[in-house]
Amino acid sequence: MPAILQKEEKVLRKIAKEVPISSITTPKIKKILKEMSASLATQDDGVAIAAPQIGYSLRIFVVSGKVFSKDGEVATPEMIKGSKKEKFKDVIFINPVISKLSRDKEWMPEGCLSVRPIYGKTYRSKKALVTAYDENGKKFTRGGSGLLAQIFQHETDHLNGILFIDHAKDLKEEYPPK
Repeated sequence: MPAILQKEEKVLRKIAKEVPISSITTPKIKKILKEMSASLATQDDGVAIAAPQIGYSLRIFVVSGKVFSKDGEVATPEMIKGSKKEKFKDVIFINPVISKLSRDKEWMPEGCLSVRPIYGKTYRSKKALVTAYDENGKKFTRGGSGLLAQIFQHETDHLNGILFIDHAKDLKEEYPPK
């Protein structure tokens, strides 16, 4: 399983390439998706990962299944901490495009698996709408608010070569609670 690359790596600063729709179901992309989910699963506090974070300059991100509760709604951070017992399916976004962001924004605490152990606050829209393809090449649209909207914006930044530290404030080294 690939290591999660840290901020010094050049691939994290590149604009990732779109995945040709005809390639989505190929063994190569399936392998990358599997590697992304496996790498994400090793991070207790990880909620999503973008392909560049494991060395692939492709427009793909995976949102951990632990972000979602039983009814498909977004889980709260408290629910995520207690989700060890239940495993929900990771949600895959290939060639994601944010089609709508709310004007309503707020400063949110944020960290990144590629910027360990730095945390800070980012100014993000409270709601976001994303259109993407799933692992079967089927187009879908998914809206999110709160944590999910933040994830959509953070991961899309990764695909555009942007790290949260580029626009965050109150940056500090902090180790996540165990």
